[in-house]
Amino acid sequence: MRVGLLTIELSIGGAFSLKEKRMVVNRVRDRVRRTFNVAIAEVDLLDVWNAATMGVVTVSNDGRHVDEMLSKVVNFVSTLKDCEIEDYSTEMI
Repeated sequence: MRVGLLTIELSIGGAFSLKEKRMVVNRVRDRVRRTFNVAIAEVDLLDVWNAATMGVVTVSNDGRHVDEMLSKVVNFVSTLKDCEIEDYSTEMI
């Protein structure tokens, strides 16, 4: 069994309050969940209104599939207009 963990640091330039940030984070989370079979949640920078750290996890019996899935998630999030990816990292467990 292979577990893939993706951590994405997002910059949310259009947010000027925690409420606006929450709207963007929820939109990103919902679109990723709807498009891919992964678990996703905001995991850090909860009180910062213009940045977010999202954690994405997927499980498979094939490590290549896990890596491809996480790469697709990064590419998908990079196309969203509400935020920009500042940094990301992947880890296989």
